[in-house]
Amino acid sequence: MSASCLRRVAVLVLDGAKPLDVGIPAQVFTTRASMPYEVRLCGAEPGLVTGGDGLSYHVAHGLEALAWADIVFVPGYRFPDRDDPSPAVAGALIAAHERGARLAAISTGAFALAATGLLDGKRATTHWHYTRALMARHPLVQVDENVLFVDEGSVLTSAGAASGIDLCLHILRGDLGVAASNHAARRLVAAPYRSGGQAQYVPRSVPEPLGERFAATREWALRRLGEPLTLEVLARRAAVSPRTFSRRFVEETGYTPMQWVMRARIDMARELLERSQRGIEQIAADVGLGTGANLRSHFQRILATTPSEYRRTFAQGE
Repeated sequence: MSASCLRRVAVLVLDGAKPLDVGIPAQVFTTRASMPYEVRLCGAEPGLVTGGDGLSYHVAHGLEALAWADIVFVPGYRFPDRDDPSPAVAGALIAAHERGARLAAISTGAFALAATGLLDGKRATTHWHYTRALMARHPLVQVDENVLFVDEGSVLTSAGAASGIDLCLHILRGDLGVAASNHAARRLVAAPYRSGGQAQYVPRSVPEPLGERFAATREWALRRLGEPLTLEVLARRAAVSPRTFSRRFVEETGYTPMQWVMRARIDMARELLERSQRGIEQIAADVGLGTGANLRSHFQRILATTPSEYRRTFAQGE
């Protein structure tokens, strides 16, 4: 791929930056033949940035990298609820956003985006330990405590460090398609799509014995998307009542069971459109959606496109 086709990624390393949060986008979007991205690490200015957890970073670029980038990642950092980023950093983030760059925060990096005002009136998330602090410090932000990431189009936020992988894979799915995202997930030995929410990681006074059983049920369902999958079928597999299954499923994933099944079927259809020459009717049958008309309807509703348009955009070799 020519240099002119590369998507440009800047990772903004702030004082106290957390090592995993910095490393995730740098590794996921690392420049290679299968990944049309160029990554630059930057700071408020070039040079040494004192990080968190005993590490420091030597960045080659200053804030000019934000004027160059198509995507700007803001990794999490220590003590985000104490001090806002400098006016220069906030101004550079706002300027990048105004010219069309996407801004993506990992974990407590959401505080830096919130300080710019760009999250006002929008949904956002951060690490569960800091959600209350984000609500208090930035009351105009609609903080969602129960999700792994939030995509508001030009601004995206994720929960804890590992959720940064989910966010990066989500961005890859949108940029390059499901097959490329799944390929990156295999390279990282990560789940291509984690269906749960961060609420399952919040400490609880009472043990939650059904978590593993529900996760196993989701894995079972993913291998049988072409078969009839009703609430009753899933609940029976998990050995609980449909009412209990539905309530707990929403708590864990943020989706009803049938919403989750539909999302999984659409993702499977996307990959088949990218990687096979099967017809629309056959793909609809393979993923459990019955007819091509049904597949087209759900594609339009969920992805705002048609299967044929999606195939033209993301089919391998095109």
